[in-house]
Amino acid sequence: MIIRYFAWIRERLNRDTQELDLPNEVKTVEDLLHHLRETDEDFAAVVPPETTIRLALDDELVELDTAIGAAKEVSIFPPMTGG
Repeated sequence: MIIRYFAWIRERLNRDTQELDLPNEVKTVEDLLHHLRETDEDFAAVVPPETTIRLALDDELVELDTAIGAAKEVSIFPPMTGG
């Protein structure tokens, strides 16, 4: 799976993508966030649990409880603002 980071998340992590082999227990995007926080201390520091973020699976915005299924890409970015 490819993880893509955007905006200030990308800047603070100093990377825009990362490739992961997800363990079997990672079923939802929320599981993925927990997994990233447990296995990547940089991610945990930049995106702690109380941080508001948005996620997309294969370019479609999703909620935290959305199953990853056969998705090939997850995008992680701060909430969008109007203007």
